[in-house]
Amino acid sequence: MSLLALERVAVETGGHRILDVEHLEVQPGELLALLGPNGAGKSTLLRVAHLLERPARGAVRWHGEPVDWPVALVTRRRIAMAFQDPLLFAGTVADNVAYALEVRRASRAAAGSRVSGLLELLGIAHLAGRRAATLSGGEAQRTSLARALAADPELLLLDEPLASLDAPVRERLRGELVAIVRGQRLTCVWVTHDQEEAFAVADRVAVMEAGRIAQRGTPEEVFFRPATLFVAGFVGTGNVLPGRIEASQGGLVAVDMGGSQMEAVSELPVGARVLVCIRPEEITLGRDDGSGHQSARNRMNGTVTAVVTRGATTRVDVQFGV
Repeated sequence: MSLLALERVAVETGGHRILDVEHLEVQPGELLALLGPNGAGKSTLLRVAHLLERPARGAVRWHGEPVDWPVALVTRRRIAMAFQDPLLFAGTVADNVAYALEVRRASRAAAGSRVSGLLELLGIAHLAGRRAATLSGGEAQRTSLARALAADPELLLLDEPLASLDAPVRERLRGELVAIVRGQRLTCVWVTHDQEEAFAVADRVAVMEAGRIAQRGTPEEVFFRPATLFVAGFVGTGNVLPGRIEASQGGLVAVDMGGSQMEAVSELPVGARVLVCIRPEEITLGRDDGSGHQSARNRMNGTVTAVVTRGATTRVDVQFGV
């Protein structure tokens, strides 16, 4: 049974539908990444998942049971969220982390023990007495995460938790945060617009486009077998070429791409119109010496039109058929 499920959920604002999700489940112990560009509906979906926004239609299920609106406070308290910009009040780090326990009327001894353990877990025990206003971005985000974890939530929602941090801090905290989620066996929905981050942290990825789920699956499925042109572009496929299947034999198809032909693994029928996705790292460039003895199964002739250095990588633009 899923922990949380959205079924035919739609959210509208000013007569415009900004979220339209046919079906999405979050399984217990799963880390699900919601991936998509700004404006795709990720944050709106997160508000529905947090039981803060009632959809215009559809059902939200918690432990298999439909949620009644307004949602009981005891149910909402089973869910915690950490935001891109930490929302800390003007107290100490320990005060901020203890807040979730205070509203639940935890005993002073239990609260103190829980806060100490979380500060230690997130590597900020030495900051317990520091005022929130004096923290760096990474320290503030760690404090925010500790506060979200303090109430021992069944579902942890992370809304772009690392987006505002510098690259070295973001990389380090990402690994630590994933280790905490795994180590605590938390169920987590992690919202991001960074495809590298999504694939690095998630058990499953759901790619959003204009309020809809364009594709969901394991990181490998989404990365290597994008379902739509939008998904292919967003996950960095890089090269998407239209073609038509001309022949099929033994699980291999021959695809005609207007003068060039390529073989690929597919069960699609002859005559099907397809998009051939070729990842940049799967391409080897070589000078055509006219011998025709290159060993690669798929070869295409073209002319280099641009070479652009991008730090550790170099982009090469090739015009085919020239």
